[in-house]
Amino acid sequence: MKIGVPKEIKNHEYRVGLTPNGAAELVLAGHEVFVQASAGEGVGFADSDYEAVGAKIVPDADAAFAEGELIVKVKEPQPVECQKLEARHTLFTYLHLAPDPVQTEGLRKSGCTAIAYETVTDVYGRLPLLKPMSEVAGRMSVQVGALSLQKSEGGRGVLLGGVPGVTAAKVVILGGGVSGTHAAEMAVGMRADVTIFDRSINRLAELDAIFQGRVKTAFSTPAAVAEAVKTADLVIGAVLIPGAAAPKLVTRDMLKTMKDGSVLVDIAIDQGGCFETSKATTHQDPTYIVDGIVHYCVANMPGAVARTSTLALTNATLPFTMALANKGTHKALNEDIHLARGLNIAEGEVTYKPAADDLGVPFVKPSWLSVL
Repeated sequence: MKIGVPKEIKNHEYRVGLTPNGAAELVLAGHEVFVQASAGEGVGFADSDYEAVGAKIVPDADAAFAEGELIVKVKEPQPVECQKLEARHTLFTYLHLAPDPVQTEGLRKSGCTAIAYETVTDVYGRLPLLKPMSEVAGRMSVQVGALSLQKSEGGRGVLLGGVPGVTAAKVVILGGGVSGTHAAEMAVGMRADVTIFDRSINRLAELDAIFQGRVKTAFSTPAAVAEAVKTADLVIGAVLIPGAAAPKLVTRDMLKTMKDGSVLVDIAIDQGGCFETSKATTHQDPTYIVDGIVHYCVANMPGAVARTSTLALTNATLPFTMALANKGTHKALNEDIHLARGLNIAEGEVTYKPAADDLGVPFVKPSWLSVL
């Protein structure tokens, strides 16, 4: 199969969909890999690194899409990229369709088959291709939150860990999954006062055991969250409903009860955000203020640590990319129910029900897909 790897074009997105080592594996398996010139420069991979393992460098995105049958990316295709997709293409990348009707319509019109990293599962029902970026985003959320709390950044002027004689900042983490757990690890390491909210009693018990009493745990209800944010210095939104829009856990009215200069970091912004006042921002202009509260809502947080993120992502995606290349899209999906759960668009229809429901469009299961 021919695999196309275009350069990412989202604002300050430096990651690349395939590392030279990943390209080498595909070439050794008999496939052709076409990488857009300078696609890997942002993470330290030169064109010559790809050529050394047998990949071919093409001059621009048009060539990468024209040559490729399987298009491997990182972020959701931008409108200009959707226009390059055709019915013959299989797109393998993060999609986050639920809050993005424009992208959804572009993909439907293209006729391509689009498989989303974020809804592929494993035998335990986990999300193995979302996990590495959730880990990165969780850890980054505390870094950017601590920076945003600085007075020069619009924050309260609070040091996350405090100092002897001065209390530590209060950090509230909404969601005890992968992102929330990694956020808690960083916040605890910086000596913050940390509380994790979740709606699973079992997960709260696990977190209590993991952190051995170094974090507080709380069952998540609207009233409990509303009370907690009143005294919080930093609130990290880390909730996830796979493939669906994130629930709004912090309302505009709650902002009025918070301390001026407090910070909200919305890890769930790719799925529409879990704060009512969230709107996607970029690394170039990451924050804005509503009712005195600093909002950090960058939609591609891991792009800021692009090399770490690229290496972690390819480690996770390569086995699935190899299966698609070796078997072809239809066979690969029909032989692997976990990969098949990543199918979001096929034959001009939305094929992932949570996304279809949030978008208000019909859910259509492809006639050729027998595994689901």
